[in-house]
Amino acid sequence: MRRLPLILTTWLLLLLMLAPVALAENDGRGSYGATDDKVVTNAGFIVILFFPTFVLVMSLLQRRLERRKEASKAARKQLGETEWRGGW
Repeated sequence: MRRLPLILTTWLLLLLMLAPVALAENDGRGSYGATDDKVVTNAGFIVILFFPTFVLVMSLLQRRLERRKEASKAARKQLGETEWRGGW
């Protein structure tokens, strides 16, 4: 266990030293290739569309789960089941 921090630190430093070499191909253009104004604009539109869509979907999911929770509570209450209360 004493060697674990040393091994992890060594691996981290090795990865940090090798990362620039691995990313240096393609003359710094990245994996997509050369970008121009149209590519950057389209990427911006994708980001603008993604976040409101994500918020909408997550809100609908939360609403549905809340309705299920409330229906379950109402069904338990109607059956006369009480929540178990108490400590030991």
